[in-house]
Parts: sequence; structure tokens; C-alpha cells
Amino acid sequence: MPDAPIPFGRLLTAMVTPFTPDGEVDLDAAAALADRLVSDGCDGLVVTGTTGETSTLTDEENLAMFRAVKDAVGDRASIIAGTGTNDTAHSINLSRRAEELGVDGLLIVTPYYNKPSQTGVQAHFTAIADAVGLPIIAYDIPGRSSIPIAPETMLRLAEHPRIVGVKDAKADFAAATRVLAGSDLTWWSGDDGLTLPWMSLGAVGVIGVTTHVATTRFRELIDAVVAGDLTTATTIAYELEPVIRATMARVQGAVAAKQILAWQGVLAHAGVRLPLVPPTADETTLIRADLAEAGWELSA
Repeated sequence: MPDAPIPFGRLLTAMVTPFTPDGEVDLDAAAALADRLVSDGCDGLVVTGTTGETSTLTDEENLAMFRAVKDAVGDRASIIAGTGTNDTAHSINLSRRAEELGVDGLLIVTPYYNKPSQTGVQAHFTAIADAVGLPIIAYDIPGRSSIPIAPETMLRLAEHPRIVGVKDAKADFAAATRVLAGSDLTWWSGDDGLTLPWMSLGAVGVIGVTTHVATTRFRELIDAVVAGDLTTATTIAYELEPVIRATMARVQGAVAAKQILAWQGVLAHAGVRLPLVPPTADETTLIRADLAEAGWELSA
């Protein structure tokens, strides 16, 4: 593990955005969830990233979420604002407004749908980094963006003083090894189930979704790796597998995380915004079976 200070911490949760029964952003529920996650061991929170349903939030709703979560946790955790879009100018504007609210960093996703060249990808990230004074995590998720960030591009981005890390949801270990060996970028697993193998390669932790519902167990896993106790870390990873399956494999992550949080009594309402929909009866059965396999008992 690196000796240098780790920006934002090791255990980060990509927070859901709670809604009221009539579909409005529930800022009180968001604040309560943020406080709980930090109290249970999160070092940082990513607000309105993919799991926060950012693509169906207005700019004002995004900003209200940044403010509410920042106010709720104060200096107890890092707040990273999900301000990346496929429109560079829009991303710059939202990033600047988030910076004015006092967030600690930005999560910028690879521009999706447009399918720019790698030169365009580099220009997009560089333009945003040049426009703000905050550290940036680049979010490499080709399954959603349709394009990866190539290792050569990542190495060039690493030269920018404000591009400090990567949330990797690409799972290309060979490409990551090249970038990790050739840069000072901080790496987080963007795939909950790969937290342990990523950390064995040099990642510092995870930016997760299952961390909503199993926060303390992920804390224990990460701490065990840092302590060099791979036996304990592996045991925890095996125990978490059905929980990760329930959260990430049956339906979209925000849908499952909200449903499980509602079953845990953490959220009063599990609603999502179209085009996302709640799990079907068959999907709910699968999620409950996964959690039962992990030995979980749910109140609802």
C-alpha cells in the first residue's frame, strides 16, 4: 500500500438519491443516509454519480444534493460531486457550481454516447480539470460510456495536477497495471466484487454500491488488506459475494440498493425515476434468495 496520503479515503459509497413518493428529491432522507454511511465507516461519498441517477436529475437537484450531503457530514468525510456529462461545457459549469458549494472533489465520467476519439476524451477531461481547482477522479466505465479510456490516454491525463485518481469499472487488469506502474494515480475498484483483487494490484479501496447495505463489512475487508491479513480479507470477500450479487447482478444497482435499504428500514421509499423501474416480483425473489444465502434476515 502506498505511504503517501490517500485522497478522499479508501471506502467510498456512490450514494443513491432518495425520492419522495411523488418523485421529488428527498434531501432529508439523503442527509440521513449520508450520516449513516459515514458513521458506519465510509471515508467519502460520491453524490449523484451513476447510482445517484444523475442522468435524470436537473442541475438544481444535483446541486441541492451536494449541499445537503455536505451539510450532513461536514468534515467527517470527503464529498465527491458527480458532475461529468457527455457535454464538456455543461460539465464545466456544473463542476464550477459544485466547487462553490465546498465539495472536496469531482467524479468525471468518460463522455458517453458521443463516442469521441481518445484525443477527444483527453481534451474533455483536461478542459474540466483546467476550469476548476478541485481534484478529479476519472471514471472509466466502458459498459455505460461505450468507450474505454486507453492506457496511453490515462497516462497523459495523469500528468495533469488535478486529475488524481481513477474509478475503474473496466476490469482490464493488464491495462491498469501499465497505468499504475507509470503514474501516481490513486485507483479505486468500481466493481464491488473486485475490491480484493484490485487492492492486491495496488488499488486503495472501492467506490461501491453494495457498500450502502454492507458498509461495515467492506470496511473490515479493506482494513484487513491494509493490515496484510489476506486470509480474513478473502473470507469476508466470499461472505459478501451473494450480497454483491443481490445488489449488482439482478437489477440495476440503484434499483437494488434502494430496495434493500428500504427492507433494512433505512429508506422509507425505494422509488426510482424512469426509465428505471422497481424490481419485478421475480427479480425481488432472486434478490431475497441471494441475501438469504448470505444469512441475512430482512424485516419486510
